[in-house]
Amino acid sequence: MKPFAIAIIVLIASIATAEAAPGDGVYARAGRIVSAGDGARLNFVCMGRGSPAVVFDSGWEDWAPVWAIVQPQVAKWTRACSYDRAGAGFSEAGPMPRTSARIATELHTALNSVGVAGPYILVGHAFGGDNVRAFADLFMSDVAGLVLVEADATELMSRQRQDRDHKGHADLPVELRACRDAIARHKPLPLLGSGSTQTCAQQFFRGLPEARWSPELNAKLMEIANTKVAMYDAYASEMEETARDEDFLTKNVRSLGNRPLRVLTTGYHAHGFFDPKRVWTAQELAYERDVQAAQARWLPLSTNAKQMFTHKSSEYIPFDDPGFVVGAIREVYDQSRKP
Repeated sequence: MKPFAIAIIVLIASIATAEAAPGDGVYARAGRIVSAGDGARLNFVCMGRGSPAVVFDSGWEDWAPVWAIVQPQVAKWTRACSYDRAGAGFSEAGPMPRTSARIATELHTALNSVGVAGPYILVGHAFGGDNVRAFADLFMSDVAGLVLVEADATELMSRQRQDRDHKGHADLPVELRACRDAIARHKPLPLLGSGSTQTCAQQFFRGLPEARWSPELNAKLMEIANTKVAMYDAYASEMEETARDEDFLTKNVRSLGNRPLRVLTTGYHAHGFFDPKRVWTAQELAYERDVQAAQARWLPLSTNAKQMFTHKSSEYIPFDDPGFVVGAIREVYDQSRKP
């Protein structure tokens, strides 16, 4: 999850010289809106040709643009599709509650609607890891491989860690709905925190504007964040359902067999920006060690599994070390095509 969402805006200046993702204007407009069943209609951005197709799911409070650097690289050698979950980005509102099982089922239906055939290589970042794992548990025959990008592994941590995470996230839906109500009533938006000059509409991704995106994309994302009531409802529900999602994943976990699995780990879980000079507290280090150990507990799910580490990235590997993500996807792609 993203407990850093309230405090990270001030760090944008540290990467202000970063280059924008080339051609990211494609994420500043709707791609193809398709039926996902049960009334949901999802926005898809697909590019490239080839099979198996790579399908990206994003972290909590994120949507398709988080893949603006990675996806075009993958599309050079296969079909690559990112999408906005129901309510987010250009997608329409979907039925409640927003559980990972519902999200995975909608994605499966929408992929058929958009004409992208399985099996798929599923790539999930942070909370998106819950969704692609739920997809694998529900639709294993449509899975060619899995890449978990600094994915949440809360249900594999100690009960104490789980309770602490859930307690720390309890206020987030309340804050989201306060922002949602202000938008619905055309009132001034609440600030992100005491002393902040940033409004709650700037909390998405690792903070808006994002220095790695073009002005065009940043402007469109800010417009959506300032106007789309359904997005706040969706993300509030996603957060409220995380404990039930974790229970679902625990009870329904299935072996991947020999399907390739790559687990990407940073040691910066829940931190949106990479700082090589950062001084860690003993408590923070213990937490990161626990996260890494929990992520390693996915490895027995496949006979072709590997945990891979990057030492130059925050939780947002698709921004800070995109080549690392592309390389892992390519490895899974190559492995999945072997007889």
